[in-house]
Amino acid sequence: MELRILRYFLAVAREENFTKAAMSLNVSQPALSRQIAQLEDELGKPLFVRSSHCIVLTDAGLLLKRRAEEILSLEDKIRWEFSSGSDEISGELSFGCGENMGMRELAEKLAEFKRLNPKITYRIYSAIADDIKFRLDQGILDFGLMSEPVEILHYDFVRIKTVEHWGILVRRDNPLAAKSSVTPQDLTTIPLYIPWRTTMRSEVSAWLSDCAEKITVAGTYNLPGNITHLVKLENAAAITVEKIYNYDGLTFVPFEKANPMTSVLAWKKSANMSPSAKAFVDFFKG
Repeated sequence: MELRILRYFLAVAREENFTKAAMSLNVSQPALSRQIAQLEDELGKPLFVRSSHCIVLTDAGLLLKRRAEEILSLEDKIRWEFSSGSDEISGELSFGCGENMGMRELAEKLAEFKRLNPKITYRIYSAIADDIKFRLDQGILDFGLMSEPVEILHYDFVRIKTVEHWGILVRRDNPLAAKSSVTPQDLTTIPLYIPWRTTMRSEVSAWLSDCAEKITVAGTYNLPGNITHLVKLENAAAITVEKIYNYDGLTFVPFEKANPMTSVLAWKKSANMSPSAKAFVDFFKG
């Protein structure tokens, strides 16, 4: 399987049309169709459902799309790492980041490191810890900023100094918004959207204690940005940690007597890091 064919496949998946994809790739439409047909034969499964108006990905096509993006991202990363001389700090550093207040501290470090090394570029990928760890393991990401608790036995890391606090996001006209903090009993009175990461849900359950069985779970989420719309419409609450930005029309209310939370910047142990990545680790630790 050639990388060129994967690029062809992704172009068709993006355009949902062979003619448009062929134009974007500067190849003939029959040649592109033939390459995709050969790819389907090689994999033994159809990748697209074709109709007279458009084409859509099959389940196998969706899986290949995800894997092709990972493979080509890794290829781009390799090209970056070998594109400059070894005496200068340059190229691209990739970071997987959860939505937490530790990002502010990391951003300050990134800005200062780039000021000292202007040929550095960054690629920021937002995701939950499970996804970030997978991409670290695959070599797609150099670093991962993850909220604790998170399993980091197989990684080197530095702990972010910023401390975060658990709480809820609620509409400003909700009675809970007027409180300085909320108790477990308070949360039995309102539908809740909770994080779907198992470790985070365990932390929340421990704080809820006996009230854990009394809460009404409206749903789960990974990153809180989109769930805020449902919080507003349903006058519900989302259990989350304090963020570096404010959500329009919502208020963050911290948990009462809850343990604070920290985050870590992690990278693969014993990885053959690029000179730029090693330089960033030394800079961050220093």
